[in-house]
Amino acid sequence: MHSLERIGRYRLERPLGTGAFATVWLAHDPELEAPVAVKVLAENWSHRLDVRDRFLSEARLLRRAGSSRVVQVYDIGELPDGRPYFVMEYADGGTLAELLRDGPLPVPEALSLTAEATRAAAALHEAGIVHRDIKPTNVLLHTAPDGTRRVLLADLGLAKSLAQGSVLTLAAGSAGYRPPEQAEPGAGIDERADVYSLGAVGYELVTGCVPGPPGKVVPPARLRPALADDVARALLRALEPDRARRWPGARQFAAELDRLAAGPGQQRRRLDRVRGRLNTATLSVAALVAAAVAAVTVTVVIHRGGTAEQARVADSEGRVSVRVPAAWDRELRDSGWDPRVLGLRAGREPGLVVASSLSRWPDLGAPVDGVFVGVSEHGDVTARVKALAHTGCHYAGGRGFRSAGWHGLVRSWSGCPDGGSITESALVPADGAAEPQVYVQLRQRGDGDATDGVLRSLRVR
Repeated sequence: MHSLERIGRYRLERPLGTGAFATVWLAHDPELEAPVAVKVLAENWSHRLDVRDRFLSEARLLRRAGSSRVVQVYDIGELPDGRPYFVMEYADGGTLAELLRDGPLPVPEALSLTAEATRAAAALHEAGIVHRDIKPTNVLLHTAPDGTRRVLLADLGLAKSLAQGSVLTLAAGSAGYRPPEQAEPGAGIDERADVYSLGAVGYELVTGCVPGPPGKVVPPARLRPALADDVARALLRALEPDRARRWPGARQFAAELDRLAAGPGQQRRRLDRVRGRLNTATLSVAALVAAAVAAVTVTVVIHRGGTAEQARVADSEGRVSVRVPAAWDRELRDSGWDPRVLGLRAGREPGLVVASSLSRWPDLGAPVDGVFVGVSEHGDVTARVKALAHTGCHYAGGRGFRSAGWHGLVRSWSGCPDGGSITESALVPADGAAEPQVYVQLRQRGDGDATDGVLRSLRVR
């Protein structure tokens, strides 16, 4: 970039996001006296004519959509080094992905937001455009002068004309939100491809989890008990692998979501209370794992009964296992974690969450017993655990831990909003090896403390 302070007449303030092909900046337009977003093609792609054409095509498609439900393009230009840029409407409310950082949304809110995103997709379809990459990070929120929130679709970098849908040759989309017809080169697509992606967005807003692969989606009621049957049916219909069985179009799906969001049956049967958004300095890291880790297969195991006082659970790869009180062994998410939620280097590492209720795990005010275990091969887990805090709980202090296999730090909080306690632990191998490090979080209620027994039972291979 020829200047880090200005592009054309626009004064740059800070980067909003960087992708593989471009960077988006928050900027100020002195002529309009308003904030704008400026998208600039990455320097390392500026010599590729096909990438440049795709970049400019996104701006043209946004203009072609001509809808208040799609991000507006105000201007287009070129830097002195030849890289194109275009200037867009700035959405000050962030993205749906940011809303999910606090865990699943109340069901009516999740359905209403999904309906708004679905109507935005319908506006694209009516303009002859299929998005092909709808996901929470591409659904923006804009605050109107009267304080109301408007949902906008953005990032049409993979969008195509519906007239080209039958001849598309390249796979596109993001895992977890991508319909099967987009996963294989040569498959024709239509607006029902976006309906699948919107179903995945709604599923994630309701459950806090990205759906599994097409045809292997866990019923949402397993992740959110007492979810109304008609809500689950609507979401699963959108996620049908066979597009002939999906909602026939975005308008029909949006109408059903509106009906469900307002319906008295949903209000009676849902267990959600209006979330008071706990004022925690640091949210439950396992809750962030549930909300933020994308494109993983989720496995839920319903407790099988039995009289054993303890149960050993393991992740899907058999890399990590731990023994927990049998009463906790009711639901298991075994598909790993991303250590970036703890402030470590991003990646995919072995991990699991086992709890009496996974749907309640993200809410520190909800009664739940369980444990999260995450393995990390990089970074300093101990330093990150020392930085954790839980406002609303009473900090009870830290202590050392030693067993035959592990030693490390345990920090405890009591008197939490659910009436229970939280322990945060950072472990390293007792033989002095630097790796692997392990992060463990326990939430428990009632008498007794299972922390040391759980930590002593930990196995990593």
